[in-house]
Amino acid sequence: MLARRLAQLYGGLVLYGVSGSLILLCGLGNDPWDVLHQGLSRQTGIGTGWWVCIVGALVLLLWIPLKQRPGLGTVSNVIVIGVAIEIMLALFDQASELGVQVALLVSGVVLNGVATGMYIGARFGPGPRDGLMTGLAARGHSIRVVRTGIELAVLLAGALLGGTVGIGTLVYAVSIGPLAHVFVPAFTVRSPLPQPA
Repeated sequence: MLARRLAQLYGGLVLYGVSGSLILLCGLGNDPWDVLHQGLSRQTGIGTGWWVCIVGALVLLLWIPLKQRPGLGTVSNVIVIGVAIEIMLALFDQASELGVQVALLVSGVVLNGVATGMYIGARFGPGPRDGLMTGLAARGHSIRVVRTGIELAVLLAGALLGGTVGIGTLVYAVSIGPLAHVFVPAFTVRSPLPQPA
């Protein structure tokens, strides 16, 4: 059971990085956090994938006053996704043909939903950004308001830094919730039932 959960966790995190890269490579607009990561990359020259790691670590620091506890999945999230993105962006150029761009966008968004279900369903702890959301919501705020506020703030900051905002940003925003709603339960590893004596 543990080996299966670990394989699902790391498979999901790698797939999340790959799927995020497909969205970045399509050039039609990124998810809000990757708008920020790309904007920071364009301002500093540090790779987008490395900014995924750096921002993830900084967000973890915000867990301290919220009394959130990271798990193996949380720490792995900070490292694995960013490295996967950095490798993908080093291997492939941004698409320029519309058909390829659309295919990358659709594939990236759907695979991102699958990856989310895989790594969350492995039950090793939430990613840094998800933990920030749940930590703030636990202090008496609506999870919908908290999530929306965080996403809008990140999107605005990333756009001001030069990250790509476009139709892909909108497609991601309206699709990821329904996709996660399907794939998180589908991949959630159930605890084994106790055996009768």
